[in-house]
Amino acid sequence: MLQNTDRQSTDSALFQASGNGWQDAAGALFTPMTNDYLFRALLQRNNYVLKGLVCALLRIPFKEVISARITNPILLGESIDDKTFFLDVSVILNDRTYINIEMQVINEHNWPERSLSYLCRTYDNLNSGRDYIQVKPAVQIGLLDFTLFPEYPEFYATYQFLNRKTRKAYSDKMRLSVLNLTRIDLATDEDRLYHLDKWASFFKAATWEELKMLAKQDEFINEAAATIYEVSREENIRLQCEAREDYYRRQRSVQMQMERQESLLNEQKAALKGWEDKYASLVSKYGSLENENSSLQEELIFLKEQIESLRSLNDKDTHKSIL
Repeated sequence: MLQNTDRQSTDSALFQASGNGWQDAAGALFTPMTNDYLFRALLQRNNYVLKGLVCALLRIPFKEVISARITNPILLGESIDDKTFFLDVSVILNDRTYINIEMQVINEHNWPERSLSYLCRTYDNLNSGRDYIQVKPAVQIGLLDFTLFPEYPEFYATYQFLNRKTRKAYSDKMRLSVLNLTRIDLATDEDRLYHLDKWASFFKAATWEELKMLAKQDEFINEAAATIYEVSREENIRLQCEAREDYYRRQRSVQMQMERQESLLNEQKAALKGWEDKYASLVSKYGSLENENSSLQEELIFLKEQIESLRSLNDKDTHKSIL
């Protein structure tokens, strides 16, 4: 069996031949690094990069990684459609831990529910006839290009099932993590120790110059940049990445239209609420006036009765005095 250092050298050597070519690249990248097809192509094409990213996300040293294998690979460059394309990358680490990783660009406002569904499906990995204690750990990781909970922004957050009173973990075999690519400024010392801030900057990079700068700071990112350069030269992969970008544009257009409609609906609701409040106020005012009018009518009747009574008395007194 190879030692860890030998295994690392072997993995790294896969792309050494092309490692110098990308250094001459300049200008804007051919597609955003958050492109989920490019993300999948990167991790499928370079196992060394896959291991490096997994180590950073799980916060474990590279020497602990014996193997990392993608269990749902696709044929890179082959035509796909939105209905059949698997956005997530399923990995089994050291043949004992299942990891589901997904790059999510558009906020569809359903990530908590969606990620929980992925996590539960991943955790349901027990073969028939085996004891429940033998179920393999499952980890769901989302790389999000938006803030999941705006009221509680974080760079990297991990969630588990916990006892709400004692904070005791129910099980260490399920957990869910979220890397917020838009809030690198909130990275902690531990995040920086495992270069998660470098990986986030890598996925947010827009130019080759940015990649070169990051590559000088992290060997895995150096390999990742070389791989991106290689896959970007393959026309079929470029076409699929462009197709995904076109899909994003359509989704954003639909989302913007829905947001405009929602905004218009909210304005109409606010206007309706204003008219309803005004109507209620007028009804209340009318009711008050009606009550006041009724009271005035009663008072007028009373005064009229008093006047008539006084007139009657006055007429009697006048009649007496004549007599």
